Amino acid sequence: MSSPQTTTGPLAGLRVVEIAGIGPAPFCAMLLADLGADVVRIERAAAGGDGLQVERRFDVINRSRRGIALDLKQPGAVSEALQLIDAADVLIEGFRPGTMERLGLGPEVCLARNPRLVYGRMTGWGQTGPLAQAAGHDINYIALSGALHANGRAGAPPVPPLNLVGDLGGGGLLLAFGLLAAVFERGRSGRGQVVDSSMVDGSALLMTLFYGLHASGGWRDAHGSNLLDSAAHFYDVYETADGKFVSVGAVEARFYVELMTTLGLPVDDAQQRFERSSWAQRKAQVTAAFKTRTRAEWCAVLEGTDACFAAVLGLAEAPRHPHNVARGTFVEVDGIVQPAPAPRFSRTPPASPVAPGTPDNSVASILADWRLAGDPRAHEAG
Repeated sequence: MSSPQTTTGPLAGLRVVEIAGIGPAPFCAMLLADLGADVVRIERAAAGGDGLQVERRFDVINRSRRGIALDLKQPGAVSEALQLIDAADVLIEGFRPGTMERLGLGPEVCLARNPRLVYGRMTGWGQTGPLAQAAGHDINYIALSGALHANGRAGAPPVPPLNLVGDLGGGGLLLAFGLLAAVFERGRSGRGQVVDSSMVDGSALLMTLFYGLHASGGWRDAHGSNLLDSAAHFYDVYETADGKFVSVGAVEARFYVELMTTLGLPVDDAQQRFERSSWAQRKAQVTAAFKTRTRAEWCAVLEGTDACFAAVLGLAEAPRHPHNVARGTFVEVDGIVQPAPAPRFSRTPPASPVAPGTPDNSVASILADWRLAGDPRAHEAG
């Protein structure tokens, strides 16, 4: 993307510099760009690195932003990066603590030059603490916060919930929240600050409800023994006659009654549905019932009812479901089907996403664009 994205959306006018990385930091930058922020991604001058390497057009987490190729190990490139940072509202970096400082791009340097800058730091363990310098990935961070242990069926090891809880939810999403909170505060104080976002902290925060339940005695620290972790017969995934799966979450009494009635099972124990001693027997009954029909047949009976039911859809199926089609939950960009920006805005809807671009811009062209948009800091930096 060699020209700025159409500036629509609630974050239009927000200038963001993203130091390219993997996982949560790019996801955070995508969230901001989706909602209209002008995000400039500084990529390595030479390709390389480990991790999930895909052709650029499939790397949709890097959509809707311009790129610049700079070798930040070179003083001249660092000087160019600082020109952009001088004119930016937000910076996002996801390196191990101390890396940006060694490059000459640490928060002390950047905030001295641009006191209004919100400097976002994304790490696994955090900027401080005994593990701060250790390598790790999502699975390690959510292990330390207690989130990984809570996911698993009885008699089985914990199941990694993809990298949704650490990298994306507790990482990139929480960093985006923190950055916008700091931007809001800057509107009062006129001053930027550093936002230290770690995946241990973030995934622990996502577990707040369960820590409260555990403290009350309402959550057992054992797999498959709780309301929401596959123990309850009315909150689980079930196989159908054709080997596909459906989900039910009929927690409330009237929803439970509708589910059990439709399955042809007795409901005279609806008020005792939380009695754990009955869960195993009742689960066997529900399991047998769902295996009597195909997934499509169950959808015809239960979808759209108050039984709290939904088919378990694969990634190829979900974009084609009528509800998702009606809502525009997925979009197609350059032939690649992908989730649409979210949430929805009544007055300032964002533009459609733009395919990931090559890093073919220059610092001068970006600053010129920002200068034309009327940003005095861009003029000073140029």
